[in-house]
Amino acid sequence: MTRFVMNKKDDLVDSALDGMIYASPWENLVRLAVAPRIRIVMRKDWKKQQVALISGGGSGHEPAHVGFIGKGMLTAAVCGDVFASPSVDAVYNAIINLTGEAGCLLIVKNYTGDRLNFGLAAEKARKAGFKVNMVIVGDDVALPENPQPRGVAGTLLVHKVAGFVAERGDDLAAVTGAAESASQAISTMGVALSSCHLPDEQTAQRVPEGSVEMGLGIHGEPGVDVLKTQNSEQIVQHLLEKVMQKGDAQQPRALLVNNLGGMSALEMSLVTRDLIASPLSQQVNYLIGPAPLMTALDMKGFSVTSMILTPLFEQAICAPVEVTGWVNAVRLSALQPVTAKKQVTEHPATPSENPAVARIVNILCETLIACESELNQLDAQVGDGDTGSTFAAGARQIQRECADNQLPLNALPDLLAVTGERLATVMGGSSGVLMAIFFTAAAQQLAAGEALPSALQQGLEKMKQYGGAQLGDRTLIDALQPAIEAMVAGKSLAEVAEAAQQGSEATASMGQAKAGRSSYLNSDNLNGVPDPGAVAVARVFAALSNG
Repeated sequence: MTRFVMNKKDDLVDSALDGMIYASPWENLVRLAVAPRIRIVMRKDWKKQQVALISGGGSGHEPAHVGFIGKGMLTAAVCGDVFASPSVDAVYNAIINLTGEAGCLLIVKNYTGDRLNFGLAAEKARKAGFKVNMVIVGDDVALPENPQPRGVAGTLLVHKVAGFVAERGDDLAAVTGAAESASQAISTMGVALSSCHLPDEQTAQRVPEGSVEMGLGIHGEPGVDVLKTQNSEQIVQHLLEKVMQKGDAQQPRALLVNNLGGMSALEMSLVTRDLIASPLSQQVNYLIGPAPLMTALDMKGFSVTSMILTPLFEQAICAPVEVTGWVNAVRLSALQPVTAKKQVTEHPATPSENPAVARIVNILCETLIACESELNQLDAQVGDGDTGSTFAAGARQIQRECADNQLPLNALPDLLAVTGERLATVMGGSSGVLMAIFFTAAAQQLAAGEALPSALQQGLEKMKQYGGAQLGDRTLIDALQPAIEAMVAGKSLAEVAEAAQQGSEATASMGQAKAGRSSYLNSDNLNGVPDPGAVAVARVFAALSNG
C-alpha cells in the first residue's frame, strides 16, 4: 500500500499549493492564472519596481519554493509535478508576467531538467526583449569529483542573499553578482535513515537497519556511502568534515540545518546540539534551523549547509522577510545555565531496628520479587510487559536498605515516608509515583496520630485523586481498596487477604479498563486476564496472612 494521503494524484500539487496560499500568515501569495497545468505562485504585492527573483522546480520539497515567496526573498515560484521540473511554457509565462524594466533573475538548482527548461525559457524571454539572468546553484559536496554538483538546501541561502539585495533596489547585475557569490560560498551534504515515499508508489527500504546513507539527493537518489551507525555525534562529524572543507577554516560561517521531512523534532534538536558542540564548528556564528526548509517529501534524514560569511551575507541572512518558510538566523552564544542549589526533598529519618517490622518488610519484598515473572507474563497480555520488573525493582531496593540497616524500622511514619521516596526513584513510570503517593500520604496521617488502617485508607484516597482511577476501573485499586476497607472494619488478616484476592479475581471479568495502558485495549484482549497490579496486591496480602 502507498503511504500517502491524497485525493487524486493529478490534483495533488495544485491542491497543496492552494493550501499553502490559504495558510500564509502574510496573506501575500496569489496564483497567476495562465492555463491549466501551469503553476505559478507570486507575490500579491508585486509592482515590478525591482529585479524579479524567480525560482522553482519539482514539488515535494515544501516549503520550497512557495514558502520563500514574499518581501525580501522570491517574487515567484514555478512549480512542476512531484520531483519533476516545470515546463518551458510555465517558466516563460512567469518571466514575462513578472519582469519589469529592472529585469529578472532566475535561481535554478543544478538538475538537467531545471537547467534546460529554465534556460530555454530565459532565451525566449530575452528574444522577446526582457532582461533575464540565470544563476545555477550546485551546493552538494557529496560527490566532489562530479562536474555537475546538485542544487540542494543551500539554494535557500542564495534566495535570501539575492532577495536582500533586490529588496534594497540594486540593479540586475548587482543582484546576479550577489547570488553567484552566495552560491560559491555554500556547501551542503545530506544523510538519511530511509528514503521517501512517492504518491501511489511502493518504496523499498534501501538503507540497512542500524545504518544511515550519506550524501543522498533530495529526490530519493541513493547516497554515496553507507555509514554503519545511527550515532548522532559520528554522523554530524562526518557531515561537517565534508561541508567545512571550502575556504579558510578560520572564516566565520553560518550553518543551515534542514529536516528532509521525516525527522522528529527531538532528533533534530539532538543533531543541532551535536553540530554546535563539534570542534569543527568553532567558527560558526549563526544557526538557521533546525527546520523543514527543503524537504524530500517524508524522507527520514537531514542536511547541513555551511555558508562562508561576508559582511553582506551576514546582513542578508539576518534581514527580516515576509515569507512563510524562512526561520530567523540565530547568533550563537555559549550555553549559560542558571546555577541553583539542589533542594533536598528526602524525608529526614534516622535508621533504627525492629526485628518484627523487618520480618514484615522482607516478606513483602520477597513476595514481589518472586512474582516478577508471573506479573510480567500477565502484563504482556494487557500492557507493556513490565509490571513484575517494576514492582521487583522497588522491592529489591527496600530489601537492600533493610539488610544494610538503613531504614527507620522502629518509626512507622518515617518508614512509610522513606518507602514512598525510594519507590518514586527506583520503580519508574506511573506505578512508582502512585505507590509513592500512597505511602507518603499514609505516613503523614500516621504522623498526625491516625491508626494504620485509617492512614492507609487516606493514602488510597490520595492515590485515586492523583491517579484518576476508581474501584472497578481494572487496576490495583480493585484489590487494594477492599483489603483496606476490611482492615478499617477490624477484620482479621486472613479476611483482608481474601478481600484482596476477590478484588483481584474480579478484574479478569472487567471488559474495559479505564486507566493505565490497558485502557487502550478492547474487551477481547482483556477478557479472562486479571490486572497484574491487582494480582501483586493480592499476593502481598496473602503472604502477610500466611506469614
